Amino acid sequence: MNLQDKLAIVTGGGRGIGRGITERLLAAGARVLIAQRQPLDKVLQSHAKVFYIQSDLSEIEAPYQIASVAAKLGGTDILVNNAGFMFEQHIEDMDEENWDRMMIVNMRAPVFLAKAVLSQMRAKGNASIINIGSIEGIGANPYHVAYCGSKAGVHGFTRALAIDLGKDGIRCNSIAPGWINSDLSNDYINAQDDPQQAKQDLRAMHPVGRTGEPSDIGSMVAFLVSEEAGFITGQNFVIDGGRTAKLPLPF
Repeated sequence: MNLQDKLAIVTGGGRGIGRGITERLLAAGARVLIAQRQPLDKVLQSHAKVFYIQSDLSEIEAPYQIASVAAKLGGTDILVNNAGFMFEQHIEDMDEENWDRMMIVNMRAPVFLAKAVLSQMRAKGNASIINIGSIEGIGANPYHVAYCGSKAGVHGFTRALAIDLGKDGIRCNSIAPGWINSDLSNDYINAQDDPQQAKQDLRAMHPVGRTGEPSDIGSMVAFLVSEEAGFITGQNFVIDGGRTAKLPLPF
């Protein structure tokens, strides 16, 4: 895939899945503007094609601040709405403030970041938006009412944006990752009573025999934003090693 000198915005692009996306886009020749709260590590700071804006996507002005920086860099060709967060809470214990924060970061920010860079993407033509959803926008784990709702919403507004923006030369797709190895997911496993057994059981859920890596998602992003995927829009791609395709037998 050749993305030479195209400008990609990747929210949360310095760590976890976002880092895998950033690295694959850089490998394909793109320039990457990373927007996140945490500072970049030294490797990314020193990369000639990496740019950074400290951004809190819960703030209403954040999308427009990101878009302003992108404009100074020549305008946005690719937008990857990756940043998000999750909490586990039964609906009985959840309050409106927690629900609203989930929807602001996981849904409002991606939509309005797309709005903020729309004129730039129109001017570029052949632009692409990728929204990172989740298999939890399709199925559910316990106590994930807010998270599942937000990710199902991501899949939904992706389709709607594809319809509205197609005439502008802007394609829009979403990716629903399954279990992807990261510091957060590793911490979750290590917090179980028997981490080794938990890892074994988790691997057994995946027909490919392993859990995912950030680069697995990055590779799909790099393909979807390339010219090779020029006839693909309005789709949600499940990248989960076959986990959701496997029927759960009780033995």
